[in-house]
Amino acid sequence: MMPGETVVRALQPGDREAWEPLWQGYLTFYKATLASDVTDATWRRFFDPLERLGAFVAERDGRLIGIAHYLLHRSTWAPLCYCYLEDLFVEPSARGSGAGRALIAAVEAAAREAGASRLYWITHETNQTAQNLYNQVAERPGFVQYRKKL
Repeated sequence: MMPGETVVRALQPGDREAWEPLWQGYLTFYKATLASDVTDATWRRFFDPLERLGAFVAERDGRLIGIAHYLLHRSTWAPLCYCYLEDLFVEPSARGSGAGRALIAAVEAAAREAGASRLYWITHETNQTAQNLYNQVAERPGFVQYRKKL
């Protein structure tokens, strides 16, 4: 690996200490907080073979600079599965470096390998920086999301 080169790889159990600040940065960006037991459960699920939750990290010069979490799930509209890119975060100092694009590409490859027929994600309507990238790598179908807290 060349100095300054970004490498995307699967999250590993030993990455917890470096992963957590990126996870917290993602939550802070979206003005969200989660109880530590939720973060602990999420971490365990990444490594549980019965879960269909996966994670990649972007690493540069031995330091994690980005994360992508995804979920493979069944759909009433497809014979196999869809892939939901649930969380994507690149630390602010590394934005524009191609790390986000590389993380999306890694999730796309994992989705294809799993037989998924669709990769999709959402972002907040005010997140213009992310949308600049997303508009280059995917189509924007125009659907509006509604949610109800349970």
